[in-house]
Amino acid sequence: MLRNTATSAAGAARRAVTELAQCPKTGEKLHGFTLLRSKHVPELKLTALHLQHDKTGADYLHIARDDSNNVFSIGFQTNPPDDTGVPHILEHTTLCGSQKYPIRDPFFKMLPRTLSNFMNAFTASDHTFYPFATTNAQDFKNLMSVYMDATLHPLLKSTDFTQEGWRIGPENPQAAQTSEATPDDKKLVFKGVVYNEMKGQMSDAGYLFYIRFQDEIFPDINNSGGDPHKITDLTYEQLREYHAQHYHPSNAKIFTYGDMSLEEHLKEVNARLNAFDKLPGSQIIHRPIDLSSGPREHVISGPLDPLVAPDRQFKTSVSWIMGDTSDVLESFSLALLSTLLMDGYGSPLYRGLVESGLGTDFSPNAGYDSSGKIGIFSVGLTGVQEADMPRLKSEVHRILKDVRETGFDRTKIDGSLHQLELALKHKTANFGMSLLHRVKSKWFTGVDPFDSLAWNDTITAFEAKLAEGDYLDGLIDKYLLNDNTLTFTMAPSATFSEDLAREEQDRLAAKIKEASENAGGEAEARKRFEERELELLVEQGKSNTEDLSCLPTVHVQDIPRGKEPVQVRHDTANGVKIQWHEAPTNGLTYFRAVNTLENLPDDLRELIPLFTDSIMRLGTKDMSMEQLEDLIKLKTGGMSVGYHSTPSPTDFHLATEGIIFAGMALDRNVPAMFDLLRKLIQETDFDSPEAGQRIRQLLQASADGVVNDIASSGHQFARGFAEAGLTRNAWLRQQIGGLSQVKLVTSLANRPESDGLVDVIEKLKRIQQLALAGGNIRTALTCGAESVEQNASALTKFMSSIPTQSATLPATQPTSFAKDIKSFFPLPYQVYYGSLSLPTASYTSKEGAPLQILAQLLTHKHLHHEIREKGGAYGGGAYSRPLDGLFGFYSYRDPNPQNTLGIMRNAGQWAVDKQWTDRDIEEAKISVFQSVDAPRSVNEEGMGLFLSGITEEMKQKRREQLLDVSKDQVRDVAQQYIVDALKKGDERVAFLGEKRPWVDGTWTIHEMNIKNGD
Repeated sequence: MLRNTATSAAGAARRAVTELAQCPKTGEKLHGFTLLRSKHVPELKLTALHLQHDKTGADYLHIARDDSNNVFSIGFQTNPPDDTGVPHILEHTTLCGSQKYPIRDPFFKMLPRTLSNFMNAFTASDHTFYPFATTNAQDFKNLMSVYMDATLHPLLKSTDFTQEGWRIGPENPQAAQTSEATPDDKKLVFKGVVYNEMKGQMSDAGYLFYIRFQDEIFPDINNSGGDPHKITDLTYEQLREYHAQHYHPSNAKIFTYGDMSLEEHLKEVNARLNAFDKLPGSQIIHRPIDLSSGPREHVISGPLDPLVAPDRQFKTSVSWIMGDTSDVLESFSLALLSTLLMDGYGSPLYRGLVESGLGTDFSPNAGYDSSGKIGIFSVGLTGVQEADMPRLKSEVHRILKDVRETGFDRTKIDGSLHQLELALKHKTANFGMSLLHRVKSKWFTGVDPFDSLAWNDTITAFEAKLAEGDYLDGLIDKYLLNDNTLTFTMAPSATFSEDLAREEQDRLAAKIKEASENAGGEAEARKRFEERELELLVEQGKSNTEDLSCLPTVHVQDIPRGKEPVQVRHDTANGVKIQWHEAPTNGLTYFRAVNTLENLPDDLRELIPLFTDSIMRLGTKDMSMEQLEDLIKLKTGGMSVGYHSTPSPTDFHLATEGIIFAGMALDRNVPAMFDLLRKLIQETDFDSPEAGQRIRQLLQASADGVVNDIASSGHQFARGFAEAGLTRNAWLRQQIGGLSQVKLVTSLANRPESDGLVDVIEKLKRIQQLALAGGNIRTALTCGAESVEQNASALTKFMSSIPTQSATLPATQPTSFAKDIKSFFPLPYQVYYGSLSLPTASYTSKEGAPLQILAQLLTHKHLHHEIREKGGAYGGGAYSRPLDGLFGFYSYRDPNPQNTLGIMRNAGQWAVDKQWTDRDIEEAKISVFQSVDAPRSVNEEGMGLFLSGITEEMKQKRREQLLDVSKDQVRDVAQQYIVDALKKGDERVAFLGEKRPWVDGTWTIHEMNIKNGD
């Protein structure tokens, strides 16, 4: 009886969060704000309240929802006046210290003082916003205070500008002051965190194509991130002036979400805003170019991709200007139209452009872009041959005309709408952040956020338009069947990288010449550059000694010693192991299965990613892929097949591997999901006449732009390769998703067109035989209690339809790990990505917890300061992978890899010698628990046990060990697993980037330049 009463009271409290009757009334005054309106959105289980600050006019949107993961964001309209990247550099420098928190980098200093599960800042094309998410009420108040003071009252010191923006200084300022200094140490170079970040971005051909396209079609909005060519034109005075103009409450949009008290939020926010008076708001609406007078063309040069066939290096697109995105119904309809035209292998534009061989994949700007005030629709391709360039526009026009004449099958429309329905039902842990991203860009361009939230209203209006007839076809007529287009092309240049380097040297020389003229000579200018660099080092040096007591914090005592375990139960049906997790899922069922394979040969394992792509591409003997895609969209929320490996939690040297299957569907569609999964795996037709060509297209699409994919997460590729020399599981993971997989895919993609890939197809057919071979399959189902019986029945039927015989593979000797301690991959980047990795201890080992704490201490107390602040890299730190038994260091977009490698090698001794304080240890524990206690989506609950064998008892023991870590334990593991291990040569190092003289004979060079498929 008491339990029912408590449940009833909790339910009433949850309803009270979102009930309109419990909310303030329109026109009501609340702590300096007036409620303008409110709206209940039942399909999202939320109530939206729109308020305005009386004194400043600041816009405020609160989303009340029964969700403990609360979100805050403050954002500002920041249309960039030029390409100097002033909004981006300002985003960085606001976080370097403020009036209430006058210390270096309070943002990064807060990372170990908060239990937040998300903290960041983002510069978009025309606005900048600062969001966080946390489940802790005190933490929410702390972070709100830091964020609002940082944005509204930043110190914006000149040293912050030179550190984060740009400066000129000696390559190695400390060494430059010594008698042993080399010319390289003294060489003057451009520095700055944002400068190096954007150099890295501009190394990405996909990003370069997209940003230059935006420059051309939307010249009214400059490059907010900053073009390295122009960043060095920005002055400190311009930065301060830009902040004064844009970071004002009258130009602000504030967002809160969750189950915490709106009144408490408003009190805090009002106290911050009241110091300001109202300024007139900007009414400027930024629009793309006018194409009404006819077609335009623009061609730029871009980098040559060394991993793609030389004759398939062009990127090109054709674009139309669409309507005002504040028409939410039309904008929704155009987004759906884009999906119908381009999404999936059966879509008309994919069939007509990619499957036909005109290009290898869609271009980065392809699709409908509704982020601006006016929408833009683009169709483009990568991997195009020069001779085929003129064909794109005529082919697109022909396809659109054919679609207009034949119309859209209602089944395809229903499939897309079904995906929206499932997206609403799926209970994610970061729903608040997703909602913020959904509304904020349109909010800044004048779209009513209430319209962005009204999903059902929009879909109902869409259905009504559809019922009138010719609606989607009419949109094609209205916007696309004309030649009012922009054709944008990026042609490959073999000298692009050299031209960039030459331009930078010329620009540097001009800046040094200008400084020399102002200083009265080059020697005097150099002296000033060196002095300023040393002054910055002194300023940066305060980071590790300053008093941080002004910063708010949560405490380890706020972290519960125990946590409610996830309840699962285990069953066996017809010899198949089943893990059941019964939980509220909004009528959805989540399915996973793993088929463990023993003695899997290397040549089959490395092709599993291609197999999983192929079964979603080739179709079966009785169904085309288009028909299968339609069924997948109509009956499921998506299905996947992939490779799975995991170390043992009790011995990280051991690993198991296999194939993993996953799917999500409405409870009523679970049998259809199982049938589709079986059909895709067992019946995909690898013997069809088109199989070879379609597999080749998959390979070419994967190879095209892979250099850019590596650049976007280069430190992860470096880390993966380094780790692969240490443990079996890391080696397996590297074969499947690392640089070895990249080399395989690019090699296969560059085989001659006459090569039918017969040997590859035979191996894919062998994987197909093994994928569902019985005997070693385990399954997991997450669903509501009401669906267990019918799901059990559907699973039994599914398992009875697959082979019962076990997969038998001859025993083989596992491939030995690479013995190279230092590996280097020459790649065409202007900055470097690197990692140093070491083996440590298993998940259940008592040393695992202090290693996790050590990683946080090194990152926040040492490496961030040395690698990012002083070294100029965009990121750097230490990591501990408890299940993998690995510890290591990484750097990202790093201009100074030699220096970084030295810092990494000395970090262990630094940790041993450091006199850690109780506060240091406390902050590191708080940092670790940000991820340990981060909210989980319902479909992720219980997966540690199912996928890797981590029991709730193991997790609880690790939790207690983490809370109890001592300073002595930290020093002991630093000595044993870093200092002593490095002395024994246990480490593995990998770096990616341009090969320079420092990459000497002690490095093993791994060339990636594959052209002939050897």
